[in-house]
Amino acid sequence: MVAAENSPTPVDPPVEPSGAPGQAILDLLDKAIGLQTPLVRKNIARARQRNPESTPAEVIGTLEKMYVSALASTGAAVGGVAAAPGVGTGVALALSAGEALSSLELSALYVLSVAEVHGVPLDEIERRRTLVLGILLGESSTKTIGKIAERTGRHWARQLVSAVPTTTLKQINKVLGRNFITKYGTKQGIVVLGRAVPFGIGALIGGGANATMAVLAVKAARRAFGPAPEAWQELAQS
Repeated sequence: MVAAENSPTPVDPPVEPSGAPGQAILDLLDKAIGLQTPLVRKNIARARQRNPESTPAEVIGTLEKMYVSALASTGAAVGGVAAAPGVGTGVALALSAGEALSSLELSALYVLSVAEVHGVPLDEIERRRTLVLGILLGESSTKTIGKIAERTGRHWARQLVSAVPTTTLKQINKVLGRNFITKYGTKQGIVVLGRAVPFGIGALIGGGANATMAVLAVKAARRAFGPAPEAWQELAQS
């Protein structure tokens, strides 16, 4: 995936009050979204690099492969540190903490890139938050979004996010944010400890856990966005 290289775009205040439990996770998410938003079109261009005539569906397939591969590699690399001679568990844990931001950046870039291919507007931070939170939370987010937005239907990412008012999205994001803290915080804590296991086992745990997370996100994105556009349209303004 494309490395972060630009300054983050301005964002609204975090979805939870400052100092609330788990706020650090939401801050990381906002930072990841801010860093990766300017890189969305570069990421899509990279996916089209081998074949400029690729259809939207083919590009989304490439984006999926890039995401799963990058996230799995990141987890394995950090987990493998514990197997190096003279490297203690503390170093592995410290690297895992930094990798949490990297994994969120990769996830945000993937979700926002797929949204761009589908023509979903990315002009407001709340819409970006809903997309990233909703897809990382998977199926459980669909009911929450439908209940608060008072709308139901398939492919919420394409139909709901572009039409729902910002005030409603903020309500949705507060609930999704709390769920994300619970799910991601617990899962990340287990994975971080697993990566610190020595003798190379940590690499297997880290890479496998990240790959699983990426595959689940890809499946959630397919459900949320629905079929890819048949032809290219003008990319949404970032």
